Amino acid sequence: MVGAVRDLTAAHPGETIVVVSHADTIKAAIADAMGTHLDHFQRIIVSTCSISAVVYGTEGTIVLTVNSTGDSLRALAPS
Repeated sequence: MVGAVRDLTAAHPGETIVVVSHADTIKAAIADAMGTHLDHFQRIIVSTCSISAVVYGTEGTIVLTVNSTGDSLRALAPS
């Protein structure tokens, strides 16, 4: 998952990419984005149909939200 996300972000710089998967693979991608060792990815909760958002930029990676299950995502849109 981490390799696939890196490939997608490299192929589509500055674009919005949506990745749909099972919880464990999403948790692995989030753990990588947070700089957390993969051994600890089970500490992250990813519920069914939840949304997690990460910005991969030239200045670094920013985790915007994890496991959002009903909050408005308007705040995540670029201003």
